[in-house]
Amino acid sequence: MANNWKKTARGTALLVLENVFDKAAYTNIALNHVLKSSAMSSKDKALVTELVYGTVARKITLEWYLAHYIADRDKLEPWVYYLLMVSFYQLLYLDKIPAHAVVNDAVAIAKNRGNKQGAEKLVNAVLRRASKEPLPDPSSIKRKNKRLSVLYSVPVWLVKKLSEQYGEDRAIAILASLYVRNKASIRVTHPEKIEEIAAATGAIPSQLSPVGLVKSSGQFAASAYFTDGEITIQDESSQLVAPTLAIKGDEQILDACAAPGGKTVHMASYLTSGHITALDLYEHKLELIEENARRLHVADKISTQKLDASTVHENFESDSFDKILVDAPCSGIGLIRRKPDIKYNKNNQDFSTLQEIQLQILDSVCQTLRKGGIITYSTCTIFDEENFQVIEKFLETHPNFEQVKLSHPEESIVKNGCIAISPEQYQTDGFFIGQVKRIL
Repeated sequence: MANNWKKTARGTALLVLENVFDKAAYTNIALNHVLKSSAMSSKDKALVTELVYGTVARKITLEWYLAHYIADRDKLEPWVYYLLMVSFYQLLYLDKIPAHAVVNDAVAIAKNRGNKQGAEKLVNAVLRRASKEPLPDPSSIKRKNKRLSVLYSVPVWLVKKLSEQYGEDRAIAILASLYVRNKASIRVTHPEKIEEIAAATGAIPSQLSPVGLVKSSGQFAASAYFTDGEITIQDESSQLVAPTLAIKGDEQILDACAAPGGKTVHMASYLTSGHITALDLYEHKLELIEENARRLHVADKISTQKLDASTVHENFESDSFDKILVDAPCSGIGLIRRKPDIKYNKNNQDFSTLQEIQLQILDSVCQTLRKGGIITYSTCTIFDEENFQVIEKFLETHPNFEQVKLSHPEESIVKNGCIAISPEQYQTDGFFIGQVKRIL
């Protein structure tokens, strides 16, 4: 292993974690970058993915355990601490890996990675002790918010916020649901083919989306249906957005915050002579929309433009659009199951700042909407400041608009005329959809 520790699954996972924790890299991007160029077997790549996502997702929990074995983490080189974290993750959560294998692999990495003696001795001592003695019990933590923070590895402020909005029982249900494996979900572009595609892929119909299929895991992107544009990867909750616009086919539509284009191409699938103008701030994100549109054979229905959505009224005439989608920039708290680093990169102050941006965008785009036109507002978050409060404040300052009440066959996701889904209800992303109409 002397020269090859970087090529092993655990060594690779350690390198990715250093990138995530020290350089604030996004977990998914850092992981994909390393796996793409790796010659590892698919089994080892799956282990790297498990170790990286698991360690990031359980970071606060793992730090709490390690505090019982390490008096001062600042005296350790960061990589030694991360090696202990990923090893603890294996000991605590991966029952198929024997404890002695975890210890031996970690010691071998420490021995060959370290540039001074002692790292492997410390790693060996800590992990042997942890694998032989009874582990400390986080459920014994007396302060309730701290206990829940450690048990579910979320910051204390997030525990408090969830409890305040949803009540303690539902907050705990939401937190527990974040550790239920994410389903693989797709949207079928030709609804009449849904049964054929379900049979061919081993998927089952979504409970929420009439054009959605799900399975517990799977590589839909490797399917010929994906290549041919007959399916696209999209969370079930996100699939509910385009239908709310009730697109007839000939409308001029603005997608104000469009990338990566999942909702844009869904809307385009309803168009005949109509057209979508899709905006985003970044060129590389506009390219994702165009790529999506080509694969799904709707590129002729979509034009992309690099533009800040809060300046739409300065760049388009009034009465330019029949319908507008604002899939607003948000905290992304509803995506924690898939993107666990989100919970560590936010703080409680973000929400008021985000609400200001969300209202600025709505204020700008509404000036380009025709009378009788509708705006669908959506987010992938579950907090009222970014959702219900945005709709309420927009209507307070725009008397020429009224709320359009949305509905869904699953009544549990309908609240105050909006669709509001939290992650524990259907094991989807957390999501919100509201709608307003210009009446004057």
